[in-house]
Amino acid sequence: MRVLFASLASVGHTYPLIPLAIAAREAGHDVHFAVGEAVHAPLAANGLRPFRPGDVFYEAYAEDLEPELERLRPDLVVHEWGMPGAAVAAHRAGIPGLWHGFGRLFPDGIGLELPTANAEVAGRPHLDIWPPSLQDETFLATERRIELRPVAFSTPAPLPPAVRHRTSRPLIYLSLGTAFGTPELLRTAIAGLATLDAQVVVAAGRVPPEELGDIPDRVTVHRWVPQAELLPLVDVVVHHGGSGTTLGALAAGVPQVLIPQGATQFADAEALSAAGVALRLLPGEVDAEAVAEQTRRLLAPHAAQRAAVRDVAEEIARMPAPASVAQRLPEFVE
Repeated sequence: MRVLFASLASVGHTYPLIPLAIAAREAGHDVHFAVGEAVHAPLAANGLRPFRPGDVFYEAYAEDLEPELERLRPDLVVHEWGMPGAAVAAHRAGIPGLWHGFGRLFPDGIGLELPTANAEVAGRPHLDIWPPSLQDETFLATERRIELRPVAFSTPAPLPPAVRHRTSRPLIYLSLGTAFGTPELLRTAIAGLATLDAQVVVAAGRVPPEELGDIPDRVTVHRWVPQAELLPLVDVVVHHGGSGTTLGALAAGVPQVLIPQGATQFADAEALSAAGVALRLLPGEVDAEAVAEQTRRLLAPHAAQRAAVRDVAEEIARMPAPASVAQRLPEFVE
């Protein structure tokens, strides 16, 4: 069976699809991946045959994909939530399709079309990687969902020396992701975390490390870290609330301090905070002292969030693995 995956050309939208795409390839399916070139390298490294449809760099529309569907004639199209054009193109070509989530169902008004709102492709099943206990209740009650365990993906890289040679101090991971980090916010968070008796590993992402000034003792700054390998080793994650980091921390049973900046992050932070599995700081609440205090609360051995997130980690572990779901893909072609 030939399967075409399609996503926006960013880490946050492409990486959640990679575990299922790899599992589909390993199950013997012929896998191709339509996406802008910015994320071709990790796809090609895993044998997923990436190509850029038309002149696409980030977004793709139905007209970009229609000639590629005619060329490849896939039996199934797996399109992430940010790609309604792929759903429409597949529908018009008479090819079955599956939505693939990248996190919790996002709210209206963040610049993405809700996958539940397009009448032309309504009723398509959703591969849902968000734990049901934290998912949007209306989405749970009204949509056709196929549970799929979220598996963190990151490109191979060595763990930072602070992790490989860690001391008895707690280990804190700080990241503001690939889209929203600023030098000012990172400096504020670093200043707060440096007051704790802990080792801090910072992924600066889009912020050049040299813009952060003098780095305190017990804080190490890296442009990128292998997040999938790092998360199970840390005691607290302080981050922006992006879906990939949020899900990775939940799956690893690690408590989180969320500092949402945009996109889906405010809604996700509200949901996790309300469920008691994380703490959050809204923009008007963020200063070095607040970051330190919220993190200190989660470092306490008996923090309520620490027990609650372990329950969510167990829930995620019970969700069907990508290999199991890949075996089911032919069902959705019939």
